[in-house]
Amino acid sequence: MGESCDLLSAAGFEACAPYSAAGYRKFRTIIESDGALPRRIKALFVAVSAAAKGHIGIASRELKRGKEFGLSAESASAGVIVLSSLRGEGAALAYLDAMTAQFGELKASSAPNATVDVAKGEAHANFEHYFGTVPAPLQVLCDLLPDGADAYYLMRKGSIESNPLDKKYAELMLLTVLAADYSPMCAMHVKGARAAGASDQEIGEALICAIPAAGVAAWIAGAAHIPQSE
Repeated sequence: MGESCDLLSAAGFEACAPYSAAGYRKFRTIIESDGALPRRIKALFVAVSAAAKGHIGIASRELKRGKEFGLSAESASAGVIVLSSLRGEGAALAYLDAMTAQFGELKASSAPNATVDVAKGEAHANFEHYFGTVPAPLQVLCDLLPDGADAYYLMRKGSIESNPLDKKYAELMLLTVLAADYSPMCAMHVKGARAAGASDQEIGEALICAIPAAGVAAWIAGAAHIPQSE
């Protein structure tokens, strides 16, 4: 049997876990209402983090709900950008299928197999500007496989600078996906979200959006870095 895409409506959940059910309702109240973040954006964040974990039923449910709240196809496409970079082909394709089912197929803005030129040193300069210093794994990539460094830079550029969402929401989406995987990279994107203008309340609501896919451990993974960020 396939997974239920709604734990709160699953037969037996209330009987098995009444306190957990009550807790989920409170979390869902935060997610499903306009707060520091609009509910359409929070639905998108839940969908993308769920796809990252392989929970496509949840992703489809949230994309449908987001569309009802005014989420556009263009905004939803940000999930394809972020997942292809952070979690690879499988997650991006699964999300793309769910998105297409809700919004239809988007037309490409450029010719198939289009290339984008990257100037010599451009990737290195971008890494240094964003991170403050080039992280050791990226320096190794620059030294050993310069084309790989350019590829990574282009994916970063797409995820943050050329995202159909504004830079703040793009950073918060990245943070939600990373929190769902309990990644230490949450620290970097808490800082990135703050630099893009996100408040602690907005960061907190983005982290809550990882809970349907990854449980309360997702909150711990991300929120642990809020007090240390400047």
